[in-house]
Amino acid sequence: MTAQQSFTVSGPVRLWEDGFARNPHGYYAALRAQGPVGWAELAPGTPAYVVTERRAALDVLRDVETFSHDPRDWEATVPEDSPLLGMMRWRPNALFSDADAHLRYRTTLIDVFDLIEPHDLRQLVHRAVRLLVDRFGPKGEADLVTDFTRPLMALVFNNLFGLPDSQGDRLNEGLLKMMEGGAQAAEGEADFVEYVLRLIAAKVEERGEDLPSMLLDHPAQLTPEEVTWQVFLTLGAGYEPTTNLVSNALSRILGNPLYYSTLTSGARPVMDAVIEVLHHETPLANYGIYYARRPVSFHGAWVRPAIPVVVSFGAVGLFAEREDTGGRRAADASHLSWGAGPHTCPVRHHALLIATEAIERLTLWLPDLDPVLPREKLSWRPGPFHRSLTSLPVRFSPRSPDQPGDSP
Repeated sequence: MTAQQSFTVSGPVRLWEDGFARNPHGYYAALRAQGPVGWAELAPGTPAYVVTERRAALDVLRDVETFSHDPRDWEATVPEDSPLLGMMRWRPNALFSDADAHLRYRTTLIDVFDLIEPHDLRQLVHRAVRLLVDRFGPKGEADLVTDFTRPLMALVFNNLFGLPDSQGDRLNEGLLKMMEGGAQAAEGEADFVEYVLRLIAAKVEERGEDLPSMLLDHPAQLTPEEVTWQVFLTLGAGYEPTTNLVSNALSRILGNPLYYSTLTSGARPVMDAVIEVLHHETPLANYGIYYARRPVSFHGAWVRPAIPVVVSFGAVGLFAEREDTGGRRAADASHLSWGAGPHTCPVRHHALLIATEAIERLTLWLPDLDPVLPREKLSWRPGPFHRSLTSLPVRFSPRSPDQPGDSP
């Protein structure tokens, strides 16, 4: 079944199926056929309303009187071993809070990330790229997911959060299991929680030049527990989506003459590929999760409390061109990957800098990256929340970072 083919379903659209990873377009079309708000399952037996139309999505994202981010009433309805809890369980941080609590947490994040100089962040990315190309460059082949994008983000985020490079594998493996929402989700959540708890305990004892220390010393006077869950959110929301943003963009660039050429040829810049991903293959496809505060009629659906209302950034991006421009390519700002309203991503500029610098630096060192498989043959990780490649195998002329090629 190709991305252009649709299929019929009876009952809720099952976003937890393996088929969703292979063909999200078909699943989104089935949801869209139900109207702006469709009926789905995020896990077997766990229903959700899924918003697939842009105007309805903006109404959810901006209407704080009708919709809440607090999942605790929903939590009471699902079993404790639900594979969704790792991603949807309430925690005292900016994502799962409303009103004054949300503003307090959000302000601390904005304040500490504002202390990161773009030049310093750029240098962190350059260092990570160089370390990784040192490892696989002489081989002439690599998997850009397992050998590059995932370890790259581990290196960058461990540095920002004050951990050594050697801790990268623990961060990577815990988040990988938790994001997929399958049988290993609880194990991944436990590993990631332990990772963050140990980090904050170390920073309570001894501060450093890192984000957790800045949060602990912020004038808002967050408790160590609150800092723990802020870091839990920020590491997870930064690491995994940015990893997928880089991987998905690389898969569009490599082998595509519109992109993968030297600047002197008039090729489109890396940012164009990143924007295309945010429109059509956004890394967190279905993670705008809200809850109605009371029963409400909403864009043709009767929405009940304690059932997730999921803004599908993936579906909204897919259908945005037809809605916004009558079939013409939508403007860059039309995607909703960063959210909207009070919960708009507060660090999107940092994510864009990391993604574009990583791609540009990699293609500087390895200017002849050649994909082993055509893009339509690539495989994607299962899970209702993300759009994430399992691998991106490439070949290239063996070289080290001490032998750079032309600028990308």
